[in-house]
Amino acid sequence: MGAHALDRSDDDLAGIARSARAALVREIEASGAFDDEPVWREAFLAVPRHLFVPYYYVGVTGGYERRWGESPDPRAREMWLRGAYADAPLATRLRDGELVSSSSQPSLMAKMLVELRVEDGNRVLEVGAGTGYNAALLAHRLGDDDLVTTVDLEPEITESARRHLAAAGHHPAVVTGDGARGVPERAPFDRIIVTCTLASVPRGWLAQCTPGARILAPFATGLIALTVHDAAHAEGRFLPTPAYFVPLRGETRPATEPPDLAALPRRAGNQELFRFLYTLTRGTLSPQEAFTLWAHEGGPPRDRYGITIDGNREWAWLDAPKGPYTWPLPG
Repeated sequence: MGAHALDRSDDDLAGIARSARAALVREIEASGAFDDEPVWREAFLAVPRHLFVPYYYVGVTGGYERRWGESPDPRAREMWLRGAYADAPLATRLRDGELVSSSSQPSLMAKMLVELRVEDGNRVLEVGAGTGYNAALLAHRLGDDDLVTTVDLEPEITESARRHLAAAGHHPAVVTGDGARGVPERAPFDRIIVTCTLASVPRGWLAQCTPGARILAPFATGLIALTVHDAAHAEGRFLPTPAYFVPLRGETRPATEPPDLAALPRRAGNQELFRFLYTLTRGTLSPQEAFTLWAHEGGPPRDRYGITIDGNREWAWLDAPKGPYTWPLPG
């Protein structure tokens, strides 16, 4: 290939973006993620992901390498653009070599948005603004930016998300604050979607929800879908889908340490569903107790587990909220 073929003009890059976006949507569609709500297919086609990741980091030997849309090297710009439409999570913010924020894998985002069961006119809170891409998809789906609120603890994250959203033509409410507190001034909400892992469900969210609201959040290494009954009661089951997100940060919900896999029984170390149970019951069951239960129940999938909130009590359970297997969660 001659050097001139690599010197892409803006028009060329726009064409590559459209083609890559269409290919990504076909890939997500083939996974079945859009089957239950095909309206999301149009949202993913319409919202340009590359506007939300002007740069990102890819793992290389010894650390990370930055890919940048303003690189003076046209080949690097094309590599950045094609990578922006890969069905993969993209590291977007690092601090001291640690991942602080990312753009989630698009196919997982699609599954989560479909499972959120958004209806026309719903008011939606997103906890964890990230790049702003998820908020843009929600705003496009709802057709009204004012129905969408996204919150993040880090001012630099909310500032960049606001810029990205404006570049894509959307202006939802972008709030800097502790997501564990919710956003009471924008309540009530019909849906809450969370893009960081919880250790427990903040009670303030329930008080900011309408009766029948749905909360979808990463928990342990899965996704919990809760139905809110009132300000003190909610219940729901895990989806079968695995999910790995950075922890929710903030003064009211400190990040928890990852489980010590070295303490697990050797037979269970590579069993992903056992690690889910162990993470969910940490602090209540020892590794051996968790493994005994897991083996006795035949390695139960995630959708046999659930969470109940009843006043000041919050617990996880296997098969049924009243037992025989229940484990208290930190309130």
